[in-house]
Amino acid sequence: MHVLVLGSAAGGGFPQWNCNCHNCHGLRHGEIKTRARTQSSIAISSDGERWLLCNASPDIRAQIAANQELHPRHGPRDTGIAGVLLVDGQIDHVTGLLSLREGCPLDVWCTPNVHQDLSTGFPLFPMLEHWQGGLRWQPIGVDADHSTARFTVAPCPGLVFTAVALTSNAPPYSPRRGAPTAGDNIGLYIEDTVKGTSLFYAPGLGEFDDPLRARLADADSVLVDGTLWHDDELPRAGVGQATGQDMGHLALAAPQGLLSELDALPRSTRRILIHINNTNPILDEASPQRAELEARGIDVAYDGMRLEV
Repeated sequence: MHVLVLGSAAGGGFPQWNCNCHNCHGLRHGEIKTRARTQSSIAISSDGERWLLCNASPDIRAQIAANQELHPRHGPRDTGIAGVLLVDGQIDHVTGLLSLREGCPLDVWCTPNVHQDLSTGFPLFPMLEHWQGGLRWQPIGVDADHSTARFTVAPCPGLVFTAVALTSNAPPYSPRRGAPTAGDNIGLYIEDTVKGTSLFYAPGLGEFDDPLRARLADADSVLVDGTLWHDDELPRAGVGQATGQDMGHLALAAPQGLLSELDALPRSTRRILIHINNTNPILDEASPQRAELEARGIDVAYDGMRLEV
């Protein structure tokens, strides 16, 4: 299984265009050791030729330009992108579909909840019908008890996907905002049936339960939500009032937070954080928080990172 990290930041990217927090100021002025990041998205492939986007961020055009695997190669109009799978309907994960309109019709895998939100509150599906038939919905089923039938995606032969319902939050334009239901947010457990390896991907994690812990423990690599270090990080930085819990993200250093969950995984599990908010001190590679991650054996994703699972 080939994995490309197209974007590793949370919504707004890093530096965020209107943010002057410690990290954003430090990056712009060369005062901290770090690197710029675009908004969160990865691409998955079983053959290195056809790629499934997992989320389509607003930065998709720059991400395509930066990764030659996604460039046209075989004709006057071509792309390495063979479809899109959405783990939620958040604006920083779906807006890139607008920039892919020249490639329609385009297969898009998502849950009924996400399809509903993208047909009403943020109506990308009806909007894009005007481009060669637009987006072709490929439904993903999710049950409330975190179990669902495994499914395959035609562009990725040899890979089997399982959608895992997660507790996070629905988008602001969803009628379920503040009261999410199964299918608003999913994680992906992806098995390579040829190599016998697996990846768990979840850029948004609000809380853990035993079925979710079991999924992570089964994976050889986990690529999961590293949005915030502190739950009240935005108020601390003076850039907002929302907490991690409000947004549906479990902070790394919270009591019984993400760090403790990752520490409980088998030592052989590769652990990588993605969807890093611009305020998170782990973006500063010389910070004590980054040193703590290194001591725990936890990596921080960056744009252009490539994994073989």
